[in-house]
Amino acid sequence: MPHIRLATRAELDTIIDWAAREGWNPGIDDGNAFWAADPEGYWVAVEEERLAAAISLVRYGSGYAFLGFFIADEEYRGRGIGLDLWKWAIARAEGRTIGLDGVVGQQENYRKSGFGWSHANIRYGGVVNVTEPPGTELVDVAPVHAASLIDYDMRFNPTRREAFLREWTKQLQTRRSVVLLRDGAIAGYGTIRKCREGYKIGPLLADSETGADLLFRKLATGTGGERTYLDVPEPNASARALCTRYNMKPVFETARMYRGPAPDLPLARIYGITTFELG
Repeated sequence: MPHIRLATRAELDTIIDWAAREGWNPGIDDGNAFWAADPEGYWVAVEEERLAAAISLVRYGSGYAFLGFFIADEEYRGRGIGLDLWKWAIARAEGRTIGLDGVVGQQENYRKSGFGWSHANIRYGGVVNVTEPPGTELVDVAPVHAASLIDYDMRFNPTRREAFLREWTKQLQTRRSVVLLRDGAIAGYGTIRKCREGYKIGPLLADSETGADLLFRKLATGTGGERTYLDVPEPNASARALCTRYNMKPVFETARMYRGPAPDLPLARIYGITTFELG
């Protein structure tokens, strides 16, 4: 039987590399923000001192958690190790509602564990050619925005994501976050990050279709002809139209599922989810 334990920070980098190998295309600098979200949210199964499988159950407050990074190393597949780790992670939820973004083919297996279908998420991708919008309402996120941005983000998520967002919205060479201000108040924000292939925008949250378009163009201006990806809640027709407008086409789909009461999220204003790994 494998030994199940918390992952170390260095092992999280290995798990992210596994995700890249599976074609999930993680960001270049995801590790620190993912770890900040919940340092006790990553678990590994170890056999003969080797990592055999991994899973994450990142807890946001006392009522919600998000499950991801469910991967077994190729050598250890088909031996039930992943199932043991899955059951272990579910038990760590301690009564929280659990969300996940699962591949379509695994929906029935997730249902057997008590997950119910909520909606599809569609990944759009393409080479985006846009010009940077003019004006002074779009500014790079700075520490002065932190408190109000965290409050704004909570309107779109089941609970606060303070520790994660403070790290996720840091300006790096590989990641940029922009906020849309209207009369001094936040009316939207988004993040773009360099990934193993191209760039991903996420989250992209806005009070209006116009605001989402402005943020998208501001973020996508610097992609240099590389492919850009946006993970869109399928019920948001305006988000799908935005992708079509900028030459992006569907390339992948997941099922957003919940175990426990599903949160009532404003999908019409969620133009891009943050990540399939953390919700």
